[in-house]
Amino acid sequence: MTETVRIDGFRAGDSESIVELWNRCLPEDPISPGRFRDLILLDPNFRADGLRVARRDGAIVGAAYAVRRQVALLAGDLEPDRGWLLFFFVDRQARRQGIGQELLTSALTWLGRAEVEFSPYTPNYVLPGLDRAAYPVAAKLLDRQGFQTRYQAIAMEKDLSGYAMPKLKPLEGWRIGTPSTDDLPELIALAGEHFNPDWARAIREALWRGLPLDRIVIACAPSGELAGWAMHGTYAGQPGRFGPFGVHSDRRGNGLGAILLHQTLRRMWADGHRMAWFLWTTEDSAAARLYTAAGFRITRRFDVMRCRFGV
Repeated sequence: MTETVRIDGFRAGDSESIVELWNRCLPEDPISPGRFRDLILLDPNFRADGLRVARRDGAIVGAAYAVRRQVALLAGDLEPDRGWLLFFFVDRQARRQGIGQELLTSALTWLGRAEVEFSPYTPNYVLPGLDRAAYPVAAKLLDRQGFQTRYQAIAMEKDLSGYAMPKLKPLEGWRIGTPSTDDLPELIALAGEHFNPDWARAIREALWRGLPLDRIVIACAPSGELAGWAMHGTYAGQPGRFGPFGVHSDRRGNGLGAILLHQTLRRMWADGHRMAWFLWTTEDSAAARLYTAAGFRITRRFDVMRCRFGV
């Protein structure tokens, strides 16, 4: 790294330059000033020193964002051995000078954790992982640093133009439709206890922001318990984004997942949305097979990576 480049923490006044540089360096994943504020600066675990900034003669030429959990996601667990690296980038004009490596080293040193993930952090993950096809230089840096791929996540989308609801086997005695207000506690419990605590948080916060109930489809068994749901518009007010979506493990195998998926897609199409998309599932999962059967196609692949130190 040249002597004129200095790395320190985020300062007031840096946001505009970081967002501008982000959009030049990560063209497949642009971010607005509002999303940068909401996902990064207002993250409950944000610390200014964790957003490492490379400066040359007063200009920002790179950044890397590291997170240590200060606020527990579940049951007071601060995950003291784990940290997250959410993104990093260097101006194209400043590459091949060691700045990217210095940013990574600075971020990992600041973390001081035995295990670092790139980049499935909740509540505010920015990317599911590394898109090697889009960012081969970043892939080389992470590989050299010792990050290894744990698994691969896929993003998918479906063109809803001319959508037609397929004929699906009905489930006799089931209640499938929009939840009432009184259904919401059971829905949030199902999402948090049987799937992912972050899904429960996301649903709750979307409802706080005013998510219309008709963007949620629930399924209640003849006995009355809520067995599954699907929804759209949960994240950042993006109505074309599908999910989260889940069916209790005890209620699978009867076509319920397909019913919930297509009921939601039909509502999205009727509301004027011409594309349904989501960021994350695994290619060999039952969910991916269901999406493929419904006409979704894979748009991107992300390596979910981890580096362990002192192991």
